[in-house]
Amino acid sequence: MSKLYIVPTPIGNLKDMTFRAVEVLKEVDLILAEDTRTSGKLLKHFEITTQMHSHHMHNEHKTTGGLIEKLKSGLTIALISDAGTPAISDPGFLLVRTCIENNIEVDCLPGATAFVPALVNSGLPNDKFVFEGFLPVKKGRQTRLLLLAEETRTIIFYESPHKLLKTLGHFCEYFGEERAVSVSRELTKLYEETIRGTAKEVLEHYKNKPPKGEIVIVVGGKK
Repeated sequence: MSKLYIVPTPIGNLKDMTFRAVEVLKEVDLILAEDTRTSGKLLKHFEITTQMHSHHMHNEHKTTGGLIEKLKSGLTIALISDAGTPAISDPGFLLVRTCIENNIEVDCLPGATAFVPALVNSGLPNDKFVFEGFLPVKKGRQTRLLLLAEETRTIIFYESPHKLLKTLGHFCEYFGEERAVSVSRELTKLYEETIRGTAKEVLEHYKNKPPKGEIVIVVGGKK
């Protein structure tokens, strides 16, 4: 029976790959990977020899139609991203939506995603939260920040290391210097760290220690 599997992959530590994820990737007819070079190393590590095709944000609009036809013909396909759960700030939403529109079964496996450990590690309220992913780089950034300044729930952002100082500076400007902030870096990896404090304190920390690696920012809601 045709089915699309959404398969999370480790965000750093290969031991976070689940037994079920390995089993599915070995059994499907085709694996769709965001970057076949990156995913190729993962598949080699787990001795997965399934055929792999490229599926990323630059080609997904062109390839989705053909993938639906493959699924309708009875193939089983797994979608993976470079790290974490596909469709969370990564390609995947378009293919999942199109499968649902065509009555093709979708099965998302549980597994690694960066924002959950960052949220729990932050010590900030996690009973209600908002996932924002990446802020707009230019157009719409100010509008988004002004809107989020009034958000009372905990807010989660993804950010690149070279934009972290700019973003923390904007948090000081729009949310206030005393707003609680937690920055988790290199989650599950050797140099994993979480820095907690006010927006001003965390900004000063990274001014003196330029950040590296993948970053998740957790911001306390407005009180």
